[in-house]
Amino acid sequence: MNSRFVCLATVLGLLAATPVLAEGDAAEGEKVFRKCKACHAVGADAKNKVGPMLNGIIGKPAGQVADFKYSANLLELAEGGLTWDDATLSAYLTKPKDVVPKGKMSFAGLKKEDDIVNVIAYLNTFE
Repeated sequence: MNSRFVCLATVLGLLAATPVLAEGDAAEGEKVFRKCKACHAVGADAKNKVGPMLNGIIGKPAGQVADFKYSANLLELAEGGLTWDDATLSAYLTKPKDVVPKGKMSFAGLKKEDDIVNVIAYLNTFE
């Protein structure tokens, strides 16, 4: 079986098991995002770092930030329709390698559901 379909099936399985997110607290999400700042930026002057800048990521197809070199695995999943909606981001922030198994992100994931919901709420404040 094609590895793209195996990865997509895994992502779809994770999304089916992901609960619908309640509204988070963007101010709390900003505090949690400090863990992300070594590799990612948001805001008016955000630029790509080790990871892509994250302005406007919510609801957008994966792999679309200009001038960032994504892993082949992420680009393959993006071709298959991977989009950074709340459910996908929730799964990714919980355990990145479960969503993009051969991706570049080395962060193990956030453990607390509230932290995940709050980070997504924070990211929603940047277009």
